Amino acid sequence: MKVLVTGGAGYIGSVTAERLLDQGHDVVVFDNLENGHRSAVDSRAELIVGDLRDQGTIADAVARCNPEAVMHFAAYALVGESCEKPELYFRNNVVGTINLFEAMLGAGVTQFVFSSTCATYGDPDTIPIDETCPQSPTNPYGESKLMIENVLKWYIRYRGFRGVCLRYFNAAGATQQLGEDHDPESHLIPLVLRVALGQSEQITVLGNDYPTPDGTCIRDYIHIGDLAEAHILALGHNESGIYNLGIGKGYSVREVIDVARSISGCDIPTVAGERRVGDPPALIANGSRAREALGWSPQFERLEDIVQSAWDWHREHPDGYAD
Repeated sequence: MKVLVTGGAGYIGSVTAERLLDQGHDVVVFDNLENGHRSAVDSRAELIVGDLRDQGTIADAVARCNPEAVMHFAAYALVGESCEKPELYFRNNVVGTINLFEAMLGAGVTQFVFSSTCATYGDPDTIPIDETCPQSPTNPYGESKLMIENVLKWYIRYRGFRGVCLRYFNAAGATQQLGEDHDPESHLIPLVLRVALGQSEQITVLGNDYPTPDGTCIRDYIHIGDLAEAHILALGHNESGIYNLGIGKGYSVREVIDVARSISGCDIPTVAGERRVGDPPALIANGSRAREALGWSPQFERLEDIVQSAWDWHREHPDGYAD
């Protein structure tokens, strides 16, 4: 198929674009390069530099490349920033996606795979979380993704879209070629590995008084290669649906740090910090629906393997894509 990948220069989008190309698909990447990296875009893909907030630009891009399907990764995704500047998240994530939907309609494109998030659930009453759990986001980032899911629901009903929403938990790890390089960096594993590389003196643990066994947040970490495979399986799925993507096991911040110490062989000093606004204590997926309906089978189910892949990439690319 010919697939338009929005946000295809970013962390997860770039890996998915690479996997699509490896499987014989024709890929066009649309990215404003605000947070993505030109050098993360596979040379086999066409890159269109543009912004979803510019309705004319995305309409022209969709009409010109005439894709059969769209995978949508482009979004702001910092929980703390979304609490400080909610207007940025609703304008970029929600309005930008509606512009994309209108561009798709104008070009007669109706197949859509959406990069959603477990942040739509907020602070869940039950763990693990399945797709029927109530959605009550605790931050504007999660709210913006939920709003997009709701808009998509009506496009499916009245505009003939076939849409799959993938609510994934904590993306992590790296492939041999592609890894995680954000500015600013907010994800735990790369921040911990920066200390191991001598690029930071210590890692700040954001909250140590959560109602968890060791007082730190618990998250379900999923390898980006497994996320990419789920998106490709969703592309071939004939029905609309919503699926959690997670391993089904959670690890605390302290456990992640301990694994990083073991793999890197480095002492990683920690310092206690305040809780980050909008962070639930624990998020762990029930991903059985994706396994059954999509035939998804994650290859990385051990935190040690996920952290090892990230460590290998960061050692080879200590300055990220600035290399």
